[in-house]
Amino acid sequence: MRRIGVLTSGGDAPGMNAAIRAVVRNAVYRNLEVCGIQRGYQGLINGDMMPLGNRSVGNIVHLGGTILETTRCPDFKIKEIRAKAIEATRKAGIEAMVVIGGDGTLRGATVLAQESGLPVVGVTSTIDNDVYGTDYTIGFDTAINTAVEYIDKIRDTARSHDRLFFVEVMGRTRGFIALQSGIAAGAEAIMIPEVPENIDALCADLERTFKGGKRSAIIIVAEAGEPGSTFRIARAVKEKGGLDSRVCVLGHVQRGGSPTARDRILASRLGAAAVDALVEGRWNVSVGEVKGDIAYTPLEDTWSRRKELDGDLIRLMKILAR
Repeated sequence: MRRIGVLTSGGDAPGMNAAIRAVVRNAVYRNLEVCGIQRGYQGLINGDMMPLGNRSVGNIVHLGGTILETTRCPDFKIKEIRAKAIEATRKAGIEAMVVIGGDGTLRGATVLAQESGLPVVGVTSTIDNDVYGTDYTIGFDTAINTAVEYIDKIRDTARSHDRLFFVEVMGRTRGFIALQSGIAAGAEAIMIPEVPENIDALCADLERTFKGGKRSAIIIVAEAGEPGSTFRIARAVKEKGGLDSRVCVLGHVQRGGSPTARDRILASRLGAAAVDALVEGRWNVSVGEVKGDIAYTPLEDTWSRRKELDGDLIRLMKILAR
């Protein structure tokens, strides 16, 4: 093996640049050439590539986003289009691939490995933290810290005006961001897809909260695949409980920003581990971190198996959100 490719795909996540840096520098340490594919699978299809060396990835560990840029590429689902991408890798002399992204990206990596015969290793990177085979994905820690920062600011206003606020956070169809940011910010209630929505119970809890002496409250809502759905919930609470509220949708501010130290370290470990895996013959796996150790998960398992929320945190949520 002499030359490997690296790409980032899907939604960007803070720490992707730290992962790219680790891939490149560990590869160079092992006397491998690195080819950076720009704009994810679309760049692979188009043959948009550039050589990467130690100096190419200098001063990027602190940057959000991805220097390779990223796209969502529906065309990669078409076999004939994938064949074009595979041919581009062969022309570029790429003998193995490191693919950085979330479950959609790893789906693409699975098919790429099957159809091309190339050794492929995935690096789990998404703010949603919904990829099986790792306790934490790159970008998740930064996203929840960003969410907590803004929730804290909203609480200042909620307290000053004796007001009920609904704060919507990202997470696609899962409640990882909502659960952890809600507990960290001391939310009075947290609504996640994994727990059935019950407006009557929510109104009763809020009534009990305000009768107990609280004059403001924050409710964290996971977008649950439908950004803006929190407005519907706020209207329902007004109709059933008679409670006025304000809604704040945090949106894509959770994707950007300088990665936390935790995300930089995780990204560095996983990026370097991906190259180690290729050199050691651990192919067609994704690298993650489980209980502090590097873990290798078959690519197909990362997106076909469901990652469960921490049941202890769900129980703690119900105890603390009072």
